[in-house]
Amino acid sequence: MPSAVAPSATCWPEAHEQRRPGGRGRRRAAGAMSQRQVVQVFEQYQKARTQFVQMVAELATRPQNIETLQNVELSQAVVDAGAVPLLVLCIQEPEIALKRIAASALSDISKHSPELAQTVVDAGAIAHLAQMILNPDAKLKRQVLSALSQVAKHSVDLAEMVVEAEIFPVVLTCVKDKDEYVKKNACTLIREIAKHTPELSQLIVNTGGVAAVIDCIGSCKGNIRLPGIVMLGYVAAHSENLAMAVIISKGVAQLSVCLSEEPEDHIKAAAAWALGQIGRHTPEHARAVAVTNTLPVLLSLYMSTKSSEDLQEKSKKAMKTILQKCTYLPALEPFLYDAPPNILKHVVGQFSKVLPHDSKARRLFVTSGGLKKVQEIKAEPGSLLQEYINSINNCYPEEIVRYYSPGYSDILLQRLDSYQPIIN
Repeated sequence: MPSAVAPSATCWPEAHEQRRPGGRGRRRAAGAMSQRQVVQVFEQYQKARTQFVQMVAELATRPQNIETLQNVELSQAVVDAGAVPLLVLCIQEPEIALKRIAASALSDISKHSPELAQTVVDAGAIAHLAQMILNPDAKLKRQVLSALSQVAKHSVDLAEMVVEAEIFPVVLTCVKDKDEYVKKNACTLIREIAKHTPELSQLIVNTGGVAAVIDCIGSCKGNIRLPGIVMLGYVAAHSENLAMAVIISKGVAQLSVCLSEEPEDHIKAAAAWALGQIGRHTPEHARAVAVTNTLPVLLSLYMSTKSSEDLQEKSKKAMKTILQKCTYLPALEPFLYDAPPNILKHVVGQFSKVLPHDSKARRLFVTSGGLKKVQEIKAEPGSLLQEYINSINNCYPEEIVRYYSPGYSDILLQRLDSYQPIIN
C-alpha cells in the first residue's frame, strides 16, 4: 500500500526556504558572486591576452638600433615559442586595439625572411588579414596592409598566396583612402606583388591597379608617392605591353611631374629609374617619354653638382636607355649642344640610324643647324662617335658637308683673295 505519510518538507525547495528564512537571498548573493567571478576571469584573460600581444610586438622590434640578424633571432624566438597561432587568434578578436597590435607583430615577424613569412602563412594569417582590408579603422588598415606587404615581398609563391586571398580589387579602395599612410601601405603592397612576375603585374593592370596608383601619385606628395612610383617602374620593366599599359594610363606625365617637382633626391631618383624602365623598350615607348620634355630634365639632374650620387647615376642610366631607343629627332637635337661626350655619342648614334632613311629629317637637320653642329664635334679617329659622324655625313653631298664644316668660310675667303676676276 502506498504510504500515507506526507513527503518531508526537505523534498520541496519552497518549503525548505520557508522553513529556513533568508535562503533565497543567500542564493541570489551566491549567484551575483559567481557572475562577478566570471567577469573577473574574463577581464583577466583579456588583459593577459593584450599583454601577450604587446610583449610579442615589442620583442619583434626591440631594440631599434640592433642589427638585423638580432631582430631575426628575436622574431625566430617568438615563432619557436608558438606565438604565431596565438597572434592569428588575436587578429580575430573584436577589440580594434588588439587587432592592431597583433597585425603589427605579424608584420614585424614576416619582414625578416621567407621562412618566417611562411610560418605566418601556415598559421592561416593571410585570409584573416585580407578580410580586414576594408575595416574602417585607419590604423588597423595600415598594419594589415603592412603585414601583407611583408609576406608578399619575399617570393613569387608568397605573393601568389596573398593574391589568392582575393585582395584585388578591394585593396584599390585603400589607394584612394583619406589616410595618407593607408595609401602608402596599399601602394607598397601592390609594388611588392608587381615586382615578381609579368603575370602578377598583368593581374594588377587588369584590375585597374596601375590607373589607381597613378591617380594616387597625383593626389599626394613626398614619400607617400614613393612606393607607387617604384611600382610603376616594376610593372613597366617586365614587358613592352605592360610598359605601354603605364603609358596609356598617363603614367609618364605623372612621373615627369614627380621628377621635376619633388624636392627630395631619392624620390627624383625613383622617378628617373621608372621613366627609364618605360622608355627602354621600343622607339614608341621612348617617344612617349621624350615628348613630355623629360630628357632635358634628366640631363640637368645628371649634370648638377647638387644632385646626389644616386640621382646622378639613375638619371644617366635612364637617359641612356631612352636615347638608345629614341628616334624622335626634335627631342634629340638639343642634346647636340648640351650633352657631355658620354651622352653625346648615343644622341649622334640615333641620328646616324634615322637620317639615312628619312629625307624630310635630313633636310630639317640641315636647316636647324644640326649638321653644322655635328661637324664641330671633336671625335677620336676610329672611335664609335667618329663612325656615327661619318654615317651622318654620308647622307649628304660632299659639298654640303664641306660647307658646314668648321673653317670652310675661311677657305672661301682665301679663295676670294686669290681669285682673279674675268674682265672683258
